[in-house]
Amino acid sequence: MACYGKCIETVIKHLDQFKPERDNPEQFLEAVSTSLQALSPQKQAFIMEVLSGCLEYRKLLTVVVDAFYVRDGRLCLWADYSLFEVICYLATFQLEELGFRLFSHIIKSQPLHKMCKFLGFLFNPLNLGSWIKDEWSLVYETAYVKENWIDPLMRWQPEVQELITQLQGVLTNQSPPSKTKTKVTEPKEFNLTAPRPRAIPVPEPVPEVAKTRPVPRSTYQPPREQQLLEVTKRHNRWKAEELLLRANIEAMRCAVPRTRGEPPEQDPKKKLQLRDPPRILKTPKLTFYRPNNAPVKLNTAAVLREAALYQRQVEKELQRVDKLVDGAGDFSEFLEWQKKMQAKDREEQLAAGECRRLQGKLSHEEAILARKQVELEKKQKAERQKEELLMQQCAERRLQEERSVKELVEQVMETQKNIRAAQTKLLKGRRQIVQEVMEESRELLQRSAEAAKEEQRRRCELTAQLRALETQPTRKGKLVDLTQIPGYGLEGEMSIVELRERLALLKEAQQRKQEEKRDQIIRGKRAKSQELQNAVEQVALCRAANGRTAALRWEEKKAQSATAGAPSQDERVLELQRRIREKAAQRRGQGAQPHVSAPQALRPKPRAQREAQRRLELEQSRERRLRALVQEGMACGPARPLGAA
Repeated sequence: MACYGKCIETVIKHLDQFKPERDNPEQFLEAVSTSLQALSPQKQAFIMEVLSGCLEYRKLLTVVVDAFYVRDGRLCLWADYSLFEVICYLATFQLEELGFRLFSHIIKSQPLHKMCKFLGFLFNPLNLGSWIKDEWSLVYETAYVKENWIDPLMRWQPEVQELITQLQGVLTNQSPPSKTKTKVTEPKEFNLTAPRPRAIPVPEPVPEVAKTRPVPRSTYQPPREQQLLEVTKRHNRWKAEELLLRANIEAMRCAVPRTRGEPPEQDPKKKLQLRDPPRILKTPKLTFYRPNNAPVKLNTAAVLREAALYQRQVEKELQRVDKLVDGAGDFSEFLEWQKKMQAKDREEQLAAGECRRLQGKLSHEEAILARKQVELEKKQKAERQKEELLMQQCAERRLQEERSVKELVEQVMETQKNIRAAQTKLLKGRRQIVQEVMEESRELLQRSAEAAKEEQRRRCELTAQLRALETQPTRKGKLVDLTQIPGYGLEGEMSIVELRERLALLKEAQQRKQEEKRDQIIRGKRAKSQELQNAVEQVALCRAANGRTAALRWEEKKAQSATAGAPSQDERVLELQRRIREKAAQRRGQGAQPHVSAPQALRPKPRAQREAQRRLELEQSRERRLRALVQEGMACGPARPLGAA
C-alpha cells in the first residue's frame, strides 16, 4: 500500500509539471521515462501507464474534477487537482484491471476525508446518469460511453459505497490529540503604604467691595435735542404741505380772466409776512400713488436724459402760458363733444361686434345638432363593420397558428437528424482552430523575441553615443565687463551700465507724466460728479411735483367716474341672445334623450359632457367680459378730464 502511495505521489508531481499549452505529451512522457530509470520495472510501468492515461483522457477527467470543485469540493485546495484526476482515472479506466482490493488500498493511502468526498461525488448514480454521461457524450459517442464507462461504474457503486462508509467510520473513531493544560498565573497583591489624610485649609477672608453709584435717570430719558428736532420737523412738513396746496390751486392763474371790478390780488409773500406765525396742525391726508420704494441706480446718461426731458417740459409749459396770455382760444368744448361722439361710435361698434358673435354662436349651435345626427349614423355603421372584421381576423389567426405548428414540427424533425453531423463537424473545426492558434502563437513569440533583440541593440548604441558625448570637454563661458564700450565706431555707442541709467531716467519721467495726467482726470471727474449731483436734485424735485399733480388728477377722475350711469342694451343683441338660449335648450334636451342603436343603447360619454359644459362656461365668461368692457367704455368716455388732452 505504501508502494502504491509513493507511485501516486510521483504521478501527481509529474502531472503538476505538465503544461498543455507548452509541452507535447509524447515528449513529456519520454522525459518522464528517462527520469524514472532508477525505479523498478513494475513501478515504472505503473507510473507510466497512469500518467499516459491521465494525459490521454484529460478532457473527460477535467469535466468531472471541475464539477466537483464547483459543487461538493468548494473547501478543497486547488493543489489537490491532480490527485483527484488520478483517482478519477483509476476508478473509471483501471478499476477492472486493478481489482477492488488494490483500489481500496490505493484509496486508503491518500487523505481519507478528501477521498470520501470525491468518491461520493463520482459514484453518485444521479451524477453518472445525468450530466457526466451528457458531457462525455460530447467528446465520444453515447453508446460507447455508456457501455464502457458508465455501466461499469454503476456496477461498482455498491462496493464503493461500502468503502466510503468504512472510511467515514475510521474518520469518526480517530480521537483528537490531547492538549496539556497550562498553569494559570496567580496574581499577588502589592504591599503599598496607606496615604496620609490631607489637612483642611484655612478659609481666606472675603474682601469687601465698594458700593456702586446708581444709574442716572437721564440714561432712560430721550434727549431734549431730539424733541426739538421732532417739533421742527413737524413744522417744516406742515409748511411744505401748505405750499403744495397753494401751488396746485393757483397753478396757471395768469390764464384765468379777471373781471374789471375785482381788485388785484396782493403779493402772496406780503400776505405770508403779515400773518401770525403758523401753528402746528394736523393736515388732511392727500391721496397719492403708491410709492415704489425699490432702489433704482441711474447712470449718468439716464440722469442727464431725464433732466433734459424735464427742461423741455418746462419750456413747453412756458410757451403755452405765453400763448394763453396773448389771447389764444380754449378747445375744451370741442374736446368734450369729440369724446362724446367717440363714445357713441364705440358703443355702436361693440353692439355690432356682439351681434356678429351671437350670430356665429347661433350657427354653431345648429351645426352641433346636425353633427350629432351624422355621428350617430356613423357609429351604427362602424359597429357593424367592426363585427365583420373581427370574425375575419379570428379565422385568419386560426389558419396561421395551424401553419406555424406544422412548420415547427418539421423543423424539429430536421434538427434531430442533423445533430450528429453537426457534432462531428464542430469537433473538426475546434481541432483545426487549436492548430491555427498554436501556429500563430509560435510566430508571435518569434517576432517578439526578434523585436526585443532589436530594441536591446538600439539601446546599446544610444548608451554608447551618450557616453561619448559626456566624455567630450566643454568650454566655459566668457566674462563680460558691463562698463566697457564695444568700440564699433557707431554714433551713440554706450556701455550697458550707462544704458541702464538712461532707461531709469526715462522711466521716472514717464511716471511723472502719468501722475500729472491722473490728477487732471480726477479733477475732471469731480467737476462732472458735481454737475451730475445738481441734475439729480433737479430731477428729484420735478418727480415730486409730477407725483402731486398725478394724485390730484386721480382724485378728479374718481369723482367723475362715480357719477357715470349704466349703459343701455341693444334690441338686436337681446333678440339674438334669446334665440341662442332656445337653441341651447333644444340641444340639451336632445342630448338628454336616450339614443338606442341596433346592437345596444349608446350613452353620452362623460368626456363629451365635460367638454360641452366647459364650452358653455367659456361663452358665458365672454359675454360677461364684453358687458364689462361696454360699461367701462361708457363710464370712462365722458368722465375724462378736459385738460388731459
